[in-house]
Amino acid sequence: MKRAIQGYLLPQAMPGESFKSFIPSDLPPFPPLEFDTEMHDLVEQASRALGRLDGPAWQLPDISLFLYFYIRKEAVLSSQIEGTQSSLSDLLLFESNEVPGVPLDDVQDVSNYVAAMNYGMEAIRQGSPLTVGLLREVHSELLQHGRGSNKLPGEFRHSQNWVHGSRPGNALYVPPPPGYVPKLMNSLANFLHDVSERTPTLIKAALAHVQFETIHPFLDGNGRLGRLLITLLLPYVSE
Repeated sequence: MKRAIQGYLLPQAMPGESFKSFIPSDLPPFPPLEFDTEMHDLVEQASRALGRLDGPAWQLPDISLFLYFYIRKEAVLSSQIEGTQSSLSDLLLFESNEVPGVPLDDVQDVSNYVAAMNYGMEAIRQGSPLTVGLLREVHSELLQHGRGSNKLPGEFRHSQNWVHGSRPGNALYVPPPPGYVPKLMNSLANFLHDVSERTPTLIKAALAHVQFETIHPFLDGNGRLGRLLITLLLPYVSE
C-alpha cells in the first residue's frame, strides 16, 4: 500500500527566516497496517529469533552475570552511535574506579546509560507501567552527570530543536514545536498500552521508536532514550 505522509508540516517563523516543523499523526497508523503473507512471515521469524535468544539465556548458571554484561554491552553500542569512543573494557575500568585513558565524558555517558536502563527495568519489574512519567524519570537518569546534565534532565523541551543543521531554516528535520510535545507523548503512551487497538509486540516496538524520535521531546538524549524505549518495551508487553 502506498501511504500518504503520516502527519503534516506546520509553517513557523523566527527572526530572519521561516521553516516548517513536522507534526506526526497519532499511532496506530491510518489506514491500518496490512499484514500480508510476507509481513506475517517476517514477524514470525523475528519472534522465533527472540525466543531462541531468550531460552538459552535463562538456562545459564548465573543469569545475573549475563544481564550484567548484556546491559553494559548495549550501553556501549548505543552510546557509540552518538559518537562516544568508550569500549566495554573502558566502562568496566571506570566502574571499578580505574579510569582509562579515554575522554571522561565518553565513559560517563555510557555509565549513565547503564544507570538509566537499570532504573527503567527495575521499575517495570516492580510493576510500574511504561508511562510518560517513567520515561521522564529514565531520561533524568540518562543525563544525571556529565554532558547533557544542564539540558533539563527529565523535562520536556521548552524550545524548538532540530536535527542536522545550524538552525531550523537549514536543518534536515525540524520536530514539533514544544507546545505540541506533551499531547504527542501522551498519545504515544496510549499506543503503548493498546488504548485504541492491539498492535503486535515487535511492530509496536518499531513504530513506538520511530514516533518517539519524530517527536524528539527532549533537548538532549533523544537517540539514546529512543533505543532504551525498545529495550524497556519488549519485556513489558510480553508479560
